[in-house]
Amino acid sequence: MTALVAGMGTTLPSAYAGGTIKADEDKWISIGMGIRSSFNSQEGAAGGHYSNDFKIDNARIYINGQIHKYVKFTFNTDCFNCNVGAGGTQFGGNSNIGLLDAIGKFEINERVNLWVGRTLVPSERGELNGPFYHATFDGFRTPFNPADFSGNFPSGPNGAGPGTGGQAGLYGRDNGAVFFGKIHPFGTHLLYVASVFTGARGGPNNTGSLLYAGRLQWNLLNDEDNPGYYTSGTYYGTAGDIFAISGNVIHQKDGAGDFVTGNRSDFTGATVDLLVEKLIPNNMGVFTFNAEFKRYWANYGVGAFAAPAPGCAFCIFNGHSWTVYGLYLIPQEVGIGRFQPYLRFTSIDPLYSALRQEWEYGLNYIISGHNARVSVYGRYGDIETKGFVNTFGPGASGNKVDSFHVALQLQY
Repeated sequence: MTALVAGMGTTLPSAYAGGTIKADEDKWISIGMGIRSSFNSQEGAAGGHYSNDFKIDNARIYINGQIHKYVKFTFNTDCFNCNVGAGGTQFGGNSNIGLLDAIGKFEINERVNLWVGRTLVPSERGELNGPFYHATFDGFRTPFNPADFSGNFPSGPNGAGPGTGGQAGLYGRDNGAVFFGKIHPFGTHLLYVASVFTGARGGPNNTGSLLYAGRLQWNLLNDEDNPGYYTSGTYYGTAGDIFAISGNVIHQKDGAGDFVTGNRSDFTGATVDLLVEKLIPNNMGVFTFNAEFKRYWANYGVGAFAAPAPGCAFCIFNGHSWTVYGLYLIPQEVGIGRFQPYLRFTSIDPLYSALRQEWEYGLNYIISGHNARVSVYGRYGDIETKGFVNTFGPGASGNKVDSFHVALQLQY
């Protein structure tokens, strides 16, 4: 008991949120939390009237632990319906708290590691950042991956499924196994990840085909220190100069389209992403640049969109998209934090639907890195009005509209 109480005063490395209860060097458990909330106001599709609402975007509990020198675990929860809303009620589906991660970790050394359970599918940096480690408050602005539909999470309003076009992109988890490690050729840092997951079930996939995903991340300057194969969108200069280029491929046989109509296909996705972070000499601040290009192949044909209710279960994005954004962290403190203005552009070009684009401009107030941040930002574009999730079929239309947002992020 004395050891446990004494251990509560210690903290883990920054890779894990929360405080630690430590039994000995090889046995400990940490508990943390994270919340993200926002105020959102969007112009109506026909102009004029603005919608206004407050949302709880995430409410998470983090539990990490180690029971052996080489054996660890992670157990995380989230509030899946907090930002969904249910028939106009205030607390959206009673704001269900559920399982987000359940990972058994066999971490032998830097080069050889195996995670098994429910975890993030290794894809582009945007998904691997998760909502709390993006450089901007809402980082998920390009089309989503199959894992955003396949991890037994509620995808549409009240968990109605991806065919309703609801809450994909928030989780990116699936059940499977991930093998990863890091080597350092010629003084650089190369992270490799190979994985297999359950993938899409039902819908077009009635044969039990698995989903395969792999990723390579090459840091030419300083390394990035994150748990496992996870990433961050910025380090606010604490990691020094970074130049990291990465690529990933995801594939699943019969992973897209609709089985009932016969309009189905294999799914293959390829992404290239880039992170550049530069400390400007003479303590003149930090410049951060993120870029991502996606090309998805899901050639199920337009007939899939005519599937009977509840609609096409896995009409996943087919086409290409890209986003770029730059941020500048001002070095001088104002009050308890520093300001970070930024600008972002996103373009989504589906094969079966209309082009949609968006500008985003904003200002982050960085109090304690990713642990305490306030964001104020605006958008102008037609991504929301033409449909952002699972609405990449013929006939999509919508005007460009303005929206304004104020957001808070806290975690420990």
